[in-house]
Amino acid sequence: MEINPEKLLKKIREAKGGNQAAFNYLLDSFWNDVYGFQLKKTRNEYEAEDISIQTFSKAFNRIETFDENYSFSTWLIAISKNIHVDMLRKKNSSIRSRTTTHDEDKVYTIADETPSIEDKLINEQNLAQLLTDIKQLKPHYQEVINLRYFQEKSYKEIAENLEEPMNNVKVKLLRAKKLLAEIIENRNH
Repeated sequence: MEINPEKLLKKIREAKGGNQAAFNYLLDSFWNDVYGFQLKKTRNEYEAEDISIQTFSKAFNRIETFDENYSFSTWLIAISKNIHVDMLRKKNSSIRSRTTTHDEDKVYTIADETPSIEDKLINEQNLAQLLTDIKQLKPHYQEVINLRYFQEKSYKEIAENLEEPMNNVKVKLLRAKKLLAEIIENRNH
């Protein structure tokens, strides 16, 4: 996908201001680059997806540190490489410890509660059909959709339930909603 540099810079600045739609745009625009890069490195879909989620989580958490004189894609790939190296180190050291040092109670500004286009599309679906569509998602996406929409858990509760940092949960939920919306769109056409 060809990205307009002016639009990208505008979206990065909006994301720095906490705009949810800007985060969605950045995730949608760069997911395939980061995921594809990690898939080549790891040769494992699940690991590539997990590293990609962590990459966007870390990037969105630290978006204010991004220097606009550099390529956003290169910045994401650098974060992604570092996360992969860290994962390899942890595997090799075989120390089973928590992978996050974030303060769990820190309030992140990635997601607001305003319904997105995907939310509206998902909400309009017949429940039985929606459940069938959700079953087409990978299990970890099914789980986060279930916790958020059917059990009505907060991001903090989902993070505690999954024992993951809140930013990972938010990125995973953004990705799950996008994939689910695509499934619904494809079925409706």
